[in-house]
Amino acid sequence: MDGRAVPATFTGVRPAILGTPESRIVEIFNYGRARQGTIPLWVGEGDQPTARFICEAAEQSLRDGQTFYTYQRGIPPLRQALADYLNTQFKANVSDERVIVTGSGMQALHLTAELLLDPGDEVVMVMPVWPNIAAAVTLMGGVLRPVPLRIQDGRWHLDLDELFANCGPRTKALFINSPSNPTGWVMDGADMDRVVEFVRRRGLWLLSDEVYGRLVFDGRPQESFLSRMEPEERLIVINSFSKNWQMTGWRVGWAVIPPSLGQLWENLVQYNTSGVAEFMQRAAVAAITQGEPLVRSIVAQCEAGRDLVVERLGAVPRVRLARPEGAFYAFFAVEGEPDSLALAKRLVDEAGVGLAPGVAFGEAGEGYQRMCFAISPAKLAEALDRLAAALT
Repeated sequence: MDGRAVPATFTGVRPAILGTPESRIVEIFNYGRARQGTIPLWVGEGDQPTARFICEAAEQSLRDGQTFYTYQRGIPPLRQALADYLNTQFKANVSDERVIVTGSGMQALHLTAELLLDPGDEVVMVMPVWPNIAAAVTLMGGVLRPVPLRIQDGRWHLDLDELFANCGPRTKALFINSPSNPTGWVMDGADMDRVVEFVRRRGLWLLSDEVYGRLVFDGRPQESFLSRMEPEERLIVINSFSKNWQMTGWRVGWAVIPPSLGQLWENLVQYNTSGVAEFMQRAAVAAITQGEPLVRSIVAQCEAGRDLVVERLGAVPRVRLARPEGAFYAFFAVEGEPDSLALAKRLVDEAGVGLAPGVAFGEAGEGYQRMCFAISPAKLAEALDRLAAALT
């Protein structure tokens, strides 16, 4: 349903809100969620519940009565654990004062938009991209300037000259999501260095969504802009416990910010949610300090799933698929199927497989389908059997 379909009695609602469409991912999710036997690959999560040791930490916190208001920026043990993790894993230079715990990575994105954007400010954004990210900009009255990824030599490719050329006098920030949802594109270190040099020269903010930062394949190095910029530079990095630790339903994320912005961020957390529940943060401490074997197993499973998807879907004559280098999605086009939403609904009806339509990720995604391959091997193989039959 179009967001503008609002009763006349609701006049006075902001135009940016009235113009917000329903998420096409949610639309297809609602379309097929009640259909028995459907294999759901439409959202970005696996099929395993959160690990027991993480849940036990939350349970212990509840037994200990940790149900009161707590630190707006996040409890000190979690902030320190996150700083240690980032410094170890990405060779970063992060102190605990730079870490803000948020009610999901998505909330961190919204707080970033609230912090930086006045109406009319432009954000140059690599597309296609998860629709909630673009919405965080437009809901604040910001203007998107999309720069598309394109397939070259079997890989997704970003033209940096095109990216930089789209930065005009109203540009406030560059937004980059790598590894990418939905394409699986990963920006390499040399390109990251060029981006850093450009934003420094232009005085722009760099907003980096690194939620899938651990999910890189084929022996590629794990990269972060945190290792390339100094603490007080114009860099905000968004992350989440959702993907790497199988905690999608917990809604716990974090941002790494310049330390001088700490009080402003604390204010925004206070005015939005008054902080994240302590028992959830205690679970996050367990995830970050004890969860490295879990993360490695998830990465290995996703890489094997990626290989199976490339092998099986790549053999279907009508399918055009670039090999994902990271995250846990395959983003593929089907010859003769330009309407991605119509195809996604048909695949629910005829194949019993739920995919996210590419149009959900912006104009650059139309004609594509996004498949999440972070599920058990047997279920993934069954989904690929069904898709191959439906698309042949």
